[in-house]
Amino acid sequence: MQGTIDGFSYGLVTPVAGYVMACLGAALGLRCTVRSLRSDRPRKPGWLALGAASIGCGIWTMHFIAMLGFRVRETSIRYDTSLTLLSLAVAVLVVAVGVFVVGYRGTAPAVLLTAGTLTGLGVAAMHYIGMAAMRMQGHLSYDPAVVALSVFIAVVAATAALWAAVSIRGFLASLGASVVMGVAVTGMHYTGMAAVSAQVDHALGHTGGGSSTVSVLPMLVGPLIFLVLAAVVVMFDPLLILGDDEPERTAPRAPAPGRYAPRQTPAAVPYGGADGWAGAADENAPRAGHR
Repeated sequence: MQGTIDGFSYGLVTPVAGYVMACLGAALGLRCTVRSLRSDRPRKPGWLALGAASIGCGIWTMHFIAMLGFRVRETSIRYDTSLTLLSLAVAVLVVAVGVFVVGYRGTAPAVLLTAGTLTGLGVAAMHYIGMAAMRMQGHLSYDPAVVALSVFIAVVAATAALWAAVSIRGFLASLGASVVMGVAVTGMHYTGMAAVSAQVDHALGHTGGGSSTVSVLPMLVGPLIFLVLAAVVVMFDPLLILGDDEPERTAPRAPAPGRYAPRQTPAAVPYGGADGWAGAADENAPRAGHR
């Protein structure tokens, strides 16, 4: 039997809350990546890792907050814990791969396209692993064309996010980029959800459309706490507070007071007493006493 899907059982609460979390994760990730560009080499991986984890947790949290509003009226829904946590690990790892690649290799077109494609496919995998974690009296099926569209959106969004992570400077620019990234992540999620249809098996019994909140909320606590702690780290970092985001430029240093300027090589060097010279200008001149 065809199930009746309601993706907005709490109205706009879950889409808006999910969008806010996606924007928060993106903003923290952008600011951490900017900070990594100003860090010395030993600290750079730490900032890149914090940025990648922030973006990955933001994407994952957005997905499962949105899924709180997903119901099939004819059956209850719960989530398999192992697959759900696997989807979180996939989200963080694939974003980390992309962030580290562009953080160290830059945004040359080939590098950016490769990293964006890998990260986008990973984000799409996170989404569909999360969907596979759903347990109900029935099964889900997908429209292949809409699934392909959602994967394409994920790749484009990931590529744009990686470019922004190492190219955007300044607080307001990072804030604007995070808002756009939040739209892209949320759009990818709801495009993927538009591909879903549910088939309910009444032979297993009718349990009604119970909420998945009880099974999802405990798993959301950890990523939410992480995002709060990441926000605290970013808020209290002096360089990011002052907005000192521009890479340092090394200017020629003037000689310190009391020091001599570098000696210049003279054009000619005396030899053989006061009346003899050797230099480029007179090396072919006849010497005294030689005819």
